[in-house]
Order: sequence, then C-alpha cells, then structure tokens
Amino acid sequence: MQESGENYLETILIMQNKYGFVRAIDIANELGYTKPSISRAMSILKKDEYINIAHSGNITLTKTGLALANSIYERHKYLSRFLIKTLGLDPKTADNDACRIEHIISQKAMDKIKEYVDKSC
Repeated sequence: MQESGENYLETILIMQNKYGFVRAIDIANELGYTKPSISRAMSILKKDEYINIAHSGNITLTKTGLALANSIYERHKYLSRFLIKTLGLDPKTADNDACRIEHIISQKAMDKIKEYVDKSC
C-alpha cells in the first residue's frame, strides 16, 4: 500500500476513536484535501476491502483495514515517543517526522526502536 493510503487509514482510525464516526468530508477537513480527492481515495480503499461506506456516508474500517491502521498508528506513536525522549524534539516536530518515517522504516529497525522505547522511555 502507498503512503497516502496508509495515512487515510490512520486518519480514519484516529477520527473513529475520537468522534465515533467518520465521513469523507471529515477526512477532507482533517487533512486539508478536496472532497473529490478523498472520494477517489475512499473508493480505492473500499475496492481493496480496507473500509466500508454506509449509505449514510459513515466510513468504517474492515477487519483488515483496522489491523493495518492499528499497525501504522502504533509505529507513529513509538516513533514520536522515540524522537521526543531520545532526541529532545518538540512534540509537533516529532509528530510530523514520525508521520513521514512510519511509512518507510524497515520492520527490523522498528522492532529495535520499540524495544528501546519500551525499556528506556
């Protein structure tokens, strides 16, 4: 999956946890993208069976989508914590950098960071 798809899944997860429901317009507002861009992305995620879209417009993660979104979000949280606690970055910079790193870091490196954070932070 491409980075943009992972970002959408992570955003849906965070918004579902925060608000209980998610619509395409909510994602557009959250990410600052146009509604047509979000609609296109949502139809790709639906076709790939990562999300369901109800007639009401409510977007939910499928079991597969939820697993992937949780994995991405876990990476994000660990990387943010690592950047703040070990490098002394401010939370906003750490959050922005973690969002970029989470998509390209190897599983081996991620496992080492998780191990380090769990022991030291």
